[in-house]
Amino acid sequence: MGHIYSSLLRRTLGTRLPTVDHIAHKPAILFNALHGYADPEVALNTGMILKEMLRYEALAKILLYSEEFYTFPKYIEDTTFGISCDAFANMKDTLTKHKQMVATYLDANYDRFFNMYNTLIMSSNYVTKRQSLKLLGEILLDRANYSIMTRYIASEANLKLMMNFLRDRSRNIQFEAFHVFKVFVANPNKPPEIARILRRNKERLLVFLREFHNDKDDDQFTDEKQFLIAQIERLQ
Repeated sequence: MGHIYSSLLRRTLGTRLPTVDHIAHKPAILFNALHGYADPEVALNTGMILKEMLRYEALAKILLYSEEFYTFPKYIEDTTFGISCDAFANMKDTLTKHKQMVATYLDANYDRFFNMYNTLIMSSNYVTKRQSLKLLGEILLDRANYSIMTRYIASEANLKLMMNFLRDRSRNIQFEAFHVFKVFVANPNKPPEIARILRRNKERLLVFLREFHNDKDDDQFTDEKQFLIAQIERLQ
């Protein structure tokens, strides 16, 4: 079914994409594909259809700017493992495939988006928490999202959240949190409150980071960790 939709969406008439145009004028088609996650019998089929539609910026934009976008956590949290992973993958596509459009959206809807996204980061479900932290790191480190990144790393609450995740029982959660935490430390223009928290915890952070995942065979991670240690050591 996904292949059929893919072919229909690619169909052209001159420079037009008539199927894409049709769905853009009848967005219920797009929203119904998302709502399919509520029905285990059809969820993965409608998920494939949704994935094909999200390849097109005009359709991804309709979903992102709609109230329906904020139903993703329900489908990620309250469904079976397979459906949850599929829903998360399509939410990720919505947030990463069309970078400039997404950056404009996040800049204008920063508070609402991160209030929703924090529910996923704080999920009691291990897979949801890990996927969400990993995607957060990708979003913040994307050049298109520079202004969003600077707002995120100016927040004391966000820094404290990542510092807590660094001590999570799961090593994988710790590792994903590290890739967000490093953005706070690497920022050469730290807001005073962020610098104050890092200074206050300087000695504990140094002890912690020197022992952090020393068994990991990853040269890039090792280099990044040494860079953070050097940055924290310089804090006055």
